[in-house]
Amino acid sequence: MKKIKVITQEELDRRLMKKPGFKKAYDDLELEFAIIEALIHARMKRGMTQEKLAKKIGTKQSAIARFESGRSNPTFAFVQKLSDALDLKITATPRYAKR
Repeated sequence: MKKIKVITQEELDRRLMKKPGFKKAYDDLELEFAIIEALIHARMKRGMTQEKLAKKIGTKQSAIARFESGRSNPTFAFVQKLSDALDLKITATPRYAKR
């Protein structure tokens, strides 16, 4: 019988990050996941369920769930509705701004 080697999540992440294609794809998604994480955190901090948030912006709970899991490709208008409903302001630093 073939033995299976078990590795930790950290070890898997380390190995995957060494692969140029994987690292680029991961880096390309960094902003998207940061936005999702910030909105989830804000919703939970306010004690708001996905259902309550959905009702507040006029959509279904399943749309919120798909957004939060990263399984949707939302429009900026949808993200803006979420941020408005959570009393958040979307800001950005221009990519080529002098610092």
